[in-house]
Amino acid sequence: MKSTIFKVAANYLLPLLLLFSVFVLLRGHYESGGGFVGGLIASIAFVLHFFAYGLESARSFFRFSTATLIPIGLSISLFSGILPMFAGKPFMTSLWFKKPVAIIGSVGTPLFFDIGVYLIVVGVTLTILFTISENVK
Repeated sequence: MKSTIFKVAANYLLPLLLLFSVFVLLRGHYESGGGFVGGLIASIAFVLHFFAYGLESARSFFRFSTATLIPIGLSISLFSGILPMFAGKPFMTSLWFKKPVAIIGSVGTPLFFDIGVYLIVVGVTLTILFTISENVK
C-alpha cells in the first residue's frame, strides 16, 4: 500500500500496539489476557507495518528468522513447567516469588509460561504470514 497516511499511522501504531501487547501479557495471569492474546496483538503490529512498508522492512525488525522465536518460547514454557519439579512439586505447579516486583506485581512460573506462549504465537504467526507473502509474487 502506498498511502502516506497509512504509513504515518503505522509508524505511530507499531510502538503503541507492542506496548499494549506487553500490557495484556503482564495482566494475563490476573485477568483476561495473557501470552496468546498479547502475542496476537504484537503480530498484528508487525503485520500492519508489513502492509504499510513491505516484507523486507517488516523483517528488518528481527535480526534473525522469526521461526527461531518458536523454540525459544517452547523452551521458556517447558522450563516454567519443569522448575516446580526441582522443588518437589508436580509438573506445571505454580511457584511464586515472595516479594512482588514494582509495576508487574507477583512474579511466578505462570508469567514465564505466558512469556513462552507469547513468543511462540509471535513466531508462528509471523513465520506463516511472511512465508506466504514471499511466495505470492
